Amino acid sequence: MDWTEERIAELKRLWSEGFSASQIAERLGGITRNAVIGKAHRLHLPSRPSPIQRQMGERRQRSRPAARPVAAAAMRVAPVETVRAAPPPPPTVVAKAPVPPPPKAFRSGPIDYSSALTLSDRHCHWPIGHPNEPGFHFCGAAASPGRPYCTAHCQLAYRKTDDAAA
Repeated sequence: MDWTEERIAELKRLWSEGFSASQIAERLGGITRNAVIGKAHRLHLPSRPSPIQRQMGERRQRSRPAARPVAAAAMRVAPVETVRAAPPPPPTVVAKAPVPPPPKAFRSGPIDYSSALTLSDRHCHWPIGHPNEPGFHFCGAAASPGRPYCTAHCQLAYRKTDDAAA
């Protein structure tokens, strides 16, 4: 679909008369609502408030009752005692589970635990130290069944779901 000078002039006329983009697309034929909006934007046609917001404003105006004259006697209001709201209760403090003690120094056996290649699935793979520093090694203790770490390091590595939610 090409925008000819006649179609652009018709778009400008319909836009200025307040037709919606859908109505303009219908009248021009062979064009979508979004194409009308895009062309209007590129032509720098003045934007209009959203019809949704317009309807909401109309509803608010219609729903307000008309002001009625009120007698002076009816305007006198008895004094109202102010009631102070109770302060909100202090937040509930949930005690966290105690932190497990750090793992004890494990045995140093005849196996060299400095490489992950020397460990089997039965050994703890917890790294001790920094890999780029001398003395780096893995724990090497007996691993918990189905886990890569011993019981003490499992306590450090994994959290219970209750602890995670806190």
